[in-house]
Amino acid sequence: MSAGILNVNKPRGMTSFAVVSLVRKLTGIRRVGHAGTLDPVADGVLPVCLGPATRIVEYLVSAPKRYRSVIRLGEATDTYDSEGAVVATGDASGVTHEQVEALLPAFTGEIDQLPPMYSAVKYAGRPLYAYARAGKEAPRQARRVTIHWLRLLRFEPPEVEVELEVGRGAYVRTLAYDLGERLGCHAHLTALTRTHSGPFTLQEAITPDQLREAAERGGWEELLYPVDRVLESWQAALLGEGHARDVCRGRLVVLEPVSPGAGRLAPDTLCRAYSEEGDFLGILRHQGGGRWHPERVFASP
Repeated sequence: MSAGILNVNKPRGMTSFAVVSLVRKLTGIRRVGHAGTLDPVADGVLPVCLGPATRIVEYLVSAPKRYRSVIRLGEATDTYDSEGAVVATGDASGVTHEQVEALLPAFTGEIDQLPPMYSAVKYAGRPLYAYARAGKEAPRQARRVTIHWLRLLRFEPPEVEVELEVGRGAYVRTLAYDLGERLGCHAHLTALTRTHSGPFTLQEAITPDQLREAAERGGWEELLYPVDRVLESWQAALLGEGHARDVCRGRLVVLEPVSPGAGRLAPDTLCRAYSEEGDFLGILRHQGGGRWHPERVFASP
């Protein structure tokens, strides 16, 4: 079975699930999963993992993501984006470039966000959007999320365009809504493009049509990135034959650090492991004292 990651440029109007279904159809592989849902109104980078590569989805979902977003001042919607119904209007004519710039630092760093009702966050086992579609309001709890940085790209009222990098669980729709509330004029998201997801970029992404063309000529596997592409920013362990065999069998190994500071790694630190031949073996978790336990194994003994 082919294992790897496709960097797909999801078009606006297409669901993330539809991209996964298309990949299954074109490749014949059933074990397929995407790493980080993009709403239909959004476009851009959607990494799709195939075969055993689905086991690293959680690490890719946790990787930083970068977006360009267009926010319309003067209207709030029930979905916080242009797909929803307008629920409030306000006068944005007095909003200035300086006011928007001055507010952005308040949305940077670790902040509390209240997830939108039209979201997959669950309450009592059901997604919030199920309550919203039934015309009901469910209790929501603010969640701590991280906005690594945020900058204003364009100010052309009633539209403002911002670029930002976020951590796991952050909603750009909520940021648009909250910005409008802080400005006192309401706002909603009208366009969203994911330009980066972990190591994957929009410049390198392929369209569904390009994937279809590659599948028709039997060359879609050439578009796959290796499983360990997601882990390139992690520390790496190069294992000798005995340690490599133990890791492939799921056995704990004791490793000696070869660089200054490596011996002071905190417990639960993760690293990628390779054989002497350079083959990717799996993911190890540090248990302290130089002891590493295989958390994910991708090679046979």
